Amino acid sequence: MLVWQKSIALAVEIHRATQYFPPEELYDITSQMRRSAISIPSNIAEGHGRQSHKELVRFLHIALGAIAELETQIILSHNFNYLSENQMIELTSRATEIAKMLAALIKRNDP
Repeated sequence: MLVWQKSIALAVEIHRATQYFPPEELYDITSQMRRSAISIPSNIAEGHGRQSHKELVRFLHIALGAIAELETQIILSHNFNYLSENQMIELTSRATEIAKMLAALIKRNDP
């Protein structure tokens, strides 16, 4: 699934970006962003693995929630001066693209 591939790529980018956050943030925003980013492809995969439209849609909704969390954390990281303006724009743009793809997938599979 293309949306899964894009969400994997976003998780990798989030991990790379957070490597440069201050060490004191390791168990705070760094960890939270990484968990949110990892949750997106994980929930897509789990929903797909359930082989039921109802379960797929449920897990796609969970992935959408993780994207909303991640977008908020990206903005906060920019406000904390951990991410540049360009990084924030790029990462939120990728997250928004994934959110739109998930919304379309939900619409196609919602019983």
